Amino acid sequence: MRKVQDYYFKKAKKDKYPARSVYKLEEIQRKYRLLRRGDSVLDLGCYPGSWSLYASEIVGPKGIVVGVDLQEADKVTRSGGAQIHWICHDITEPGLMSLLRKLRPGYKVVISDIAPQTTGNRWADHQQSMRLIEHALTLAEKVLFEKGHYLCKAFQGEDMPDFVTRLKERFNFVKVIKPQSSRKESREVFILGMEYKKVHR
Repeated sequence: MRKVQDYYFKKAKKDKYPARSVYKLEEIQRKYRLLRRGDSVLDLGCYPGSWSLYASEIVGPKGIVVGVDLQEADKVTRSGGAQIHWICHDITEPGLMSLLRKLRPGYKVVISDIAPQTTGNRWADHQQSMRLIEHALTLAEKVLFEKGHYLCKAFQGEDMPDFVTRLKERFNFVKVIKPQSSRKESREVFILGMEYKKVHR
């Protein structure tokens, strides 16, 4: 197991990404193609910036990436990629919406690798994770274009099936994914919703 983790850690260094988490998004992108050239992308919980950098490369110079996190990421870019706007802000605070609207009226894709500080208590960590992805979904519903896509990280637990059920009311396609690059012992999964239905009630 450690050899696998060393592989992704070393690969991230070699590919000049700040974290190995980029390969989780890359694996999902290769299979489901949620990101496309020219897309506008909102990356929630973007620190240290790997997902934003990868998204920038995929959507290209005609696209845009907005990365939001409580911690300020190194404001790096990739040659030939989309412009990245880094915002240091709490996603649970209402002031974020006005900042996002100033950059774009809406977004084609919302991605979220956001996670709570883990405590080791499985129930508490799951509850904190659910609270964050609920906030991320609320934001996504406000900014996503019709037929837009949403990807979020979640810790598995008793409340996750209900969340997945609600996503199925909002998106035409929903899938729970465990990427190969995720640690096998980790309870993290990624929930993908594709083709947002703007009016779902």
